[in-house]
Order: sequence, then C-alpha cells, then structure tokens
Amino acid sequence: MLQSFQEAIKDYSTPQEKTLVRDLTAKISSYVSFLIECRPLSMSMGNAIRFLKSRIANLPLTLSESEAKAVICKDIDRFIYEKIILADKVIVRHAVTKVRGGDVLLTYGSSCVVEMIMLHAHELGKQFHVVVVDSRPKLEGQALLRRLVAKGLSCTYTHLNAVSYIMHEVTRVFLGASSVLSNGTVYSRVGTACVAMVAHAFRVPVLICCEAYKFHERVQLDSICSNELGDPEAIAKVPGRMDVNYLEDRANKENLQLLNLMYDATPSEYISMIVTDYGMIPPTSVPVIVREYRREHLLIG
Repeated sequence: MLQSFQEAIKDYSTPQEKTLVRDLTAKISSYVSFLIECRPLSMSMGNAIRFLKSRIANLPLTLSESEAKAVICKDIDRFIYEKIILADKVIVRHAVTKVRGGDVLLTYGSSCVVEMIMLHAHELGKQFHVVVVDSRPKLEGQALLRRLVAKGLSCTYTHLNAVSYIMHEVTRVFLGASSVLSNGTVYSRVGTACVAMVAHAFRVPVLICCEAYKFHERVQLDSICSNELGDPEAIAKVPGRMDVNYLEDRANKENLQLLNLMYDATPSEYISMIVTDYGMIPPTSVPVIVREYRREHLLIG
C-alpha cells in the first residue's frame, strides 16, 4: 500500500491555485476511500496512512514541489525499512532466545515473522520440532509447512480440531497478529483465540510476535463489532470433496446465514508475552508502546 502511494506521489503535480499540502492530502484520502470500498483496512494500514498524512501536513511551506515529493517518498522508504523490515529482524533476535533445544513449537496459520524466527533458530543449530496447525477455508499453514520442510525443519501438520490433542506435547506457542489493541487483546486470523485458549489451559506459554506499527489505541472486547467478512461459499464447500455437499441448497433457506469471519480477538489473559521491536513485554504494557510509538512520530513530525 505504501509503495503504491509512493508511486502516486511521484506522478502527482499540484493543480494551479492550490497548495501541495492540502491537495495531496485530499488525493490520499480519495485513494484510501477506494481501498476501503475494495476491502476493510487493517489497523496497521490505518496507522501507516495516519503517518503519511502527518508527514504531508508537516511539510515546510518553503519546499518546492519536487523537493516536497522527494521528502515524502524518503519518509515512506524509511517507514518501510525501520518499522517493517528492521522491526522483524529485532523481533527475531528477541524471540529466538526463547527457543531451546528439544522444544516443540506450535504455530497457527502462516505468520512471516514466526517463520523467520523458526528459520533463524534452525540456522543457529537449535534442535526443535514444529507443529503447524491449520484451518479451512484458507489453509495458509500448508504453504508455511512446505517452506519449513524445504529448509530441513522437523514438522508435524494438523488441523485446528486436533489442537487439544497435540497441545500436551507442545512447549511453546508462537503466533503472529494483525493488530494488538491497547487493552492487550490480540486481533489475528480467526482460530488464533482457540489456539491461545487451549495453550493456556495446558499451561503452555503463548508468545505473540507483532511489530509496533500494528499496535492500536482502540479497545475491542469481541470480534463481532468490527471484522472482515469472507466469502460464505468458502465455508459451504470443501475443495475436492463432492460428497460433502450438505449446504448446497442453502440459497433456498432464508433463515440460514453463513458467517465467514476473517479475524478473532484473543483476550490478554491467554497471552504470556508480546515480542515487539521495542522488546519483550507483558500484555499489560501495550498502552506504553502505543504512547511511545505515537510520541516518536509526533517528534519526527
């Protein structure tokens, strides 16, 4: 998204009798409206848009159009490098210290940063086993499993309905997140809350790996008030199984609605630690990260 905005800014020219700051901000807002029509913005996208708008609003009026555009593009590059690429490297460095020889690590779905942690731990020569838990309809864990096995990691693959069966063997759970809310709630791929709850019941530590730019000041107690809806047909059909067609005639049933939620909210009590680019923190310290992150950008602005 940021790279798309960068291209748009490079192609932008200020209309006559208008100022760059106001007109470009309006243009960015129209692009955001288009994106929202396509699909809901993630919280990290919202944070990145706020950062971009604040940088445009704080541009010195003495700059020429080409200089202003160059400054904004440089800020976007710096955000991508510092808050995403470098942040992941810092998280990996912190989290890999929690992987010990003989561990059985469980992850759910597919998280880029969790994959990086496991690959780095493997490169360091640590001997451990990975359990990849997956669920329909996305089955994101299959791609992760292929990449881990190709790198020589010892893996087990199972579905979400078997998580309570496999959990007694697990020593640590590593999960990614779409966002971390200010009350410590983790907003992530639907099924994450189930995995964290089962791990908590088995007294297995749950570590959430999440970059600070995904932290949000919002408080959310459930996943119904704000969520993204997936295609209902995706949960009505099982690929490759023509015999499983129990919901085929659902269109004729007015009182039946299929709900394919994309995310769920994991309460903070099920989370042992959040590994972020600011360090390893308990869920109760999330408001501090939100405050420091906002303060950092206000100072830069």
